[in-house]
Amino acid sequence: MKLGINGFGRIGKLTLWHHISRKYFDELVINIGREAGTCLEDIAHYTERDSSYGLLHGYLYGHNARPLIKALNDKDGTMMIDGIKVTFLRENRSPADINWRGEDVQLVVDTTGGFLDPVLPGDHPGGSMRGHIDAGAEKVIVSAPFKIKDIGASMPTDAVTTVMGINDKSYDARNHCLISNASCTTTCLAHMMKPLLDAFGPQRILSASMATVHAATGSQQVLDRLPKSGKTDLRKNRSIMNNIILTSTGAAKALRLVIPEMEQIGFIAESVRIPTATGSLIILVINLQEELSGAPITKEVLNDIYRQSAEIDPAGYLRFSHKQNVSCDIIGIPRAAATIEGHEIHTRTAELTVDLENVPGLDKDGLAALNAPLIRVPITQSVIYGWYDNEMGSYVNMLGDRTVSIADLM
Repeated sequence: MKLGINGFGRIGKLTLWHHISRKYFDELVINIGREAGTCLEDIAHYTERDSSYGLLHGYLYGHNARPLIKALNDKDGTMMIDGIKVTFLRENRSPADINWRGEDVQLVVDTTGGFLDPVLPGDHPGGSMRGHIDAGAEKVIVSAPFKIKDIGASMPTDAVTTVMGINDKSYDARNHCLISNASCTTTCLAHMMKPLLDAFGPQRILSASMATVHAATGSQQVLDRLPKSGKTDLRKNRSIMNNIILTSTGAAKALRLVIPEMEQIGFIAESVRIPTATGSLIILVINLQEELSGAPITKEVLNDIYRQSAEIDPAGYLRFSHKQNVSCDIIGIPRAAATIEGHEIHTRTAELTVDLENVPGLDKDGLAALNAPLIRVPITQSVIYGWYDNEMGSYVNMLGDRTVSIADLM
């Protein structure tokens, strides 16, 4: 079976690395959509080297390994990488124009980040993910959350968002042809929230907020640059090498798609970009209502919840660590959606005073019968840290698992 990959940026190239290592697909077809460098050898040069993960052969087989790319054919756009044939298409950027049918490609992973609206028809002038279907693919996986531009439009019934280990069984091979693999941040956040929801239920989680301290991405600038016409976020045009940059994240919205119980919880998500190449951190703040008859929610209680959840996770997506980690320590760890930093979990329990007279919907006569309309509710605020490799280790490897699981059902 062949796999098509549209786009050859950070996620596209590392997806190629993943499947070269995995050996599930017999052949890979990569659509670049344009000429790159002066010849196919320049594409091979880019494919073999990575500033974050080193040389491809070294990453896969160790420092004694030899180069894996051979048999370059510039005319056909083909090369052999560790025994797998890889074809590079360099003509068409719009999905509808890519020759998936001629290449006999049925499954495509779109890593461009440019075609995320599942509502747009395949022949949309600006291109559309449905164009891949028109061009011959049967299934399309996008490596980002869906973004519906028409505010009044609803999610099509043939589209689904999944995170492996959370709701991957929501994928229906008979009905779904467009699949979002969510984002790296949503993936980590989902694996941080699920054990808490299983342990306490959504009713006891009063509120939640998170901030991701996120490595730089390709959308940012190396040096300051004048923004394009119409751009409103001026910070993304500032140098990522020199700045901590505030930005936004759609993790909270996407999280509700993969964990419906989150609809019951007030949630805020923010993002801060920092000058590192990969390796990111979620700081999750949860307010939990204590049970009067139960033991208090302490650091040890939360550590036990995560430790036990990690132990029974069949795929090992959730990991628990009691070591003192820094971001480099989690780069490249296979399929670690979230590595919980147990050493740094903190809790504080206090009583929250609620004036019932300010609570809407309560019976005024009943309130008048009370000696005092004030109640005190025991609340525990907890801070939980979760590491994730936003490129190869966490996201791309889990994207590979999603891809193979869909291929298994085709």
